[in-house]
Amino acid sequence: MTRHQPSLPVGAFAAAAGVNVETIRFYQRKGLLPEPTRPYGQIRRYGDADVARVKFVKSAQRLGFSLQEIAGLLQLEDGTHCDEARVMAEEKLEDVRAKLRDLRRIESTLRRLVADCCAAEGTITCPLIAALNSR
Repeated sequence: MTRHQPSLPVGAFAAAAGVNVETIRFYQRKGLLPEPTRPYGQIRRYGDADVARVKFVKSAQRLGFSLQEIAGLLQLEDGTHCDEARVMAEEKLEDVRAKLRDLRRIESTLRRLVADCCAAEGTITCPLIAALNSR
C-alpha cells in the first residue's frame, strides 16, 4: 500500500476541509489537530488524514459536541471503543432533549405573551413588557 505524502499548504488544506486558515490554527492550539513539522526552509504540508480529521471535528460540532468532547471522541477514533462513544452520544442526546424542553417552554411563554399583546390593543401598559418586568 502506498502512502501519500502530505502535499497541501495550509490555505489549500483549509479549503479542502471547508474551513478557514484561522480555524486550522485554532484546532492546533486546542490539540485537536497536530501541527506538522516544517522542513527547514519550507512550508508545512498537510495530507488527506488531516482533511478527514478537520471534517470529523466539524461534523461533531454540528451534532452539538463541544471541542472538549470532540477531543475525547478523537481519542476513540480507531473504532474499537464503540461502547465509550455510545455513552458520549447518549449524554449528548439527553443534553439536546433537555434543551428542546427548554425551547418548547420558551416558545409557549412567548406565544402566550404575543397573544396577550395582540389582545391588549389600546391599553397603556404592554403585556409583554409588564411580564418581563415582573420576572
